Amino acid sequence: MSEDEKVTAPNTSTESVEESELTEDEFNELVLEAQREALAKKEPTPKRQVPKWFIWLLSSVLVISTFAGLFQVFSIPAIEFLRTSASLSTDPAVSKMKEAVVVVITEDGKGTGFSIDDDGLILTNSHVIEGNRSIYVKFPEAGRFEATVLDDFPEIDLAILQIDGENLPSLPLVQVSNLSKKEHVTFIGNPLSFKGIVNEGSIIEPIKLDDWTEEVYMMEAPVYRGNSGSPVINEEGEVIGIVFATLDHEEHGKVGLFIPIDLYYQYTND
Repeated sequence: MSEDEKVTAPNTSTESVEESELTEDEFNELVLEAQREALAKKEPTPKRQVPKWFIWLLSSVLVISTFAGLFQVFSIPAIEFLRTSASLSTDPAVSKMKEAVVVVITEDGKGTGFSIDDDGLILTNSHVIEGNRSIYVKFPEAGRFEATVLDDFPEIDLAILQIDGENLPSLPLVQVSNLSKKEHVTFIGNPLSFKGIVNEGSIIEPIKLDDWTEEVYMMEAPVYRGNSGSPVINEEGEVIGIVFATLDHEEHGKVGLFIPIDLYYQYTND
């Protein structure tokens, strides 16, 4: 099966002067002298004023351009995920899970990862850290840590990072993966420069991508740039997969793709 993957105010001073009374003739003479001096001065050439209609037109163009750029980056569906995330985050269990989801920071940009034990083992995508020597992970509460690459499996787009930490928040991995169609899932990531965005979706079915030897799963869910490395979590609060891409599917339209956690077990136990 062949599918196309879409796999960036001066200070002022005052002087004190003494005032003395002036006679009427002296006062009139001063007024006449001031008038003569004013008339002797060359009147400045008036500046050409910009028409008001042009100012309004320019302002309108700038406003329209700004909003057009915003809607290009943050489409209406993308804005909707903020509302969904806020609603889901009211669940104490979800808020607790968010503490284990990290921002993976590299020389090339940012992605998502998550902690799987309290000693600093982090899962993310291989393409998130590819070719970077300097890697950091940042927890919402536990802070920022320098990371090293413990294992990298580009053939399944999975990387394992290690940081020097202890008593860190973590997410449990499902021990036996038994994924089913239409199963409800939650995923947490850092899409479109936002952090800790929670969203939900449902599993569609497995798929075999071109140049892949292993099956991955499609899910109906709002996945955006920056969600790479997001944990996919079942209703029991266990990680069942890792988001790594989106796909334009002939039948299902735009879908999210995730690596089943079974592949993590398979490749790390070989």
